Amino acid sequence: MGRLFGTDGIRGIANKDLTCELATQLGRAAAKVLTNKNNRHPKVLIGKDTRLSSDMLENAMAAGLCSIGASVVTLGVVPTPAVAYLVEKYKADAGIMISASHNSFEYNGIKIFSGDGYKLPDDLEERIEDIILGKSDISHEMPTEDGIGTVTFAENAVRDYIDHVKSTVHFALDGLRVVIDCANGSASATAETLFTELGAQVTMLHNNPDGVNVNRDCGSTHMESLQEYVKAHGADAGVAFDGDADRCLMVDDHGDFVDGDFIMAICAMDMKSRGKLAQNTVVGTIMTNLGFQRFCEENGMRFEATKVGDRYVLEEMLLSGYGFGGEQSGHVIFRDFATTGDGQLTACQLLSLLRRREAKLSSLATLMERFPQTMLNIRVSPEGKLAFYTDHKVKAAIDKVTATLGKNGRIIVRPSGTEPLLRIMVEGQDEAEIQRLAQDVAQVIEAQLL
Repeated sequence: MGRLFGTDGIRGIANKDLTCELATQLGRAAAKVLTNKNNRHPKVLIGKDTRLSSDMLENAMAAGLCSIGASVVTLGVVPTPAVAYLVEKYKADAGIMISASHNSFEYNGIKIFSGDGYKLPDDLEERIEDIILGKSDISHEMPTEDGIGTVTFAENAVRDYIDHVKSTVHFALDGLRVVIDCANGSASATAETLFTELGAQVTMLHNNPDGVNVNRDCGSTHMESLQEYVKAHGADAGVAFDGDADRCLMVDDHGDFVDGDFIMAICAMDMKSRGKLAQNTVVGTIMTNLGFQRFCEENGMRFEATKVGDRYVLEEMLLSGYGFGGEQSGHVIFRDFATTGDGQLTACQLLSLLRRREAKLSSLATLMERFPQTMLNIRVSPEGKLAFYTDHKVKAAIDKVTATLGKNGRIIVRPSGTEPLLRIMVEGQDEAEIQRLAQDVAQVIEAQLL
């Protein structure tokens, strides 16, 4: 068995890659690594999204945690950022979210937060892996009698999270007509109440989860129905979440797509104008559009790039004292309010900004000019994923594209941290050219690494 943790926890097909046995082992190992040795019954929260396997894995995780003596508090269906917030509010030792984010229902995943609400750094994940893989034995530490843990349910978890997000909004959404796509995921439990209580006139889409329809032709990975609805009904904005609502993408009043880079540009410019952008710096990733980087340069802001993954964005923010950052995919972190990306908080901040400035989203989205960008996902074997780093023909194909684009574009090829894919991104000034160059590299990868 190889490395268990990807860029966003452990993920795989439920009951095949991510089994009950693995979840139980993970519960034991996490309780051991993340809790104080002097705490006989450490407190651990578990939240989940709406997919069919989440109940199964929640119970397996709870069993593993109780077997090491933990007091488990289940939160029910909540967004991932709710776990990150509530773990600190409820003074828990750790928090666990069961979700596969934007993936289809047959997948599931497990994300772990420490007691301060942050995703785990690599060294703690490695210690947990060592226990699961048998490199560190904790069988002699299993309690008996009254040392075994218990499970309780937090009845106010959803309400406490909604109240927290509302507390970050200082200008109500009164009068805004907003269409919200919950992806049949976690936001189905919170979004209608949250945005309605903030004053918006809300229309809900895809907020009837049945266990298998999460992310199916909806949400942040399938924006078409939201765009059509906003345009047809003359709404002020549309908001789309992924399965666990830790990211959001938007649709403007013309029905046009507004991605995470545009969301960050609008919010960063507003924060800078109010003296709220720490060190006049925004943190993004290597996938952030070149147009955003040019936008920062032209408006007196610094841009810092990290590896892909909101955990790495946050690490850079904490290390250097920055307060705002995110990803093109819609993970946006407002460090003043949250310890992780939060789709609903992000949407509230942007919509509140529109009301405060009496502006249309379509007009604010013109702040930044997006460079044409094409992305391809190439499915490869686990061996091919590893061989990517050493294959000379693949490297030569990438170097050729780099030389062709020069200063007017770039290519990034990277293994996915959550799926068996290699991701190709080519960016430049000519749409046809970058599509052709991306296909050239894809053909070499398919020939060498499938």
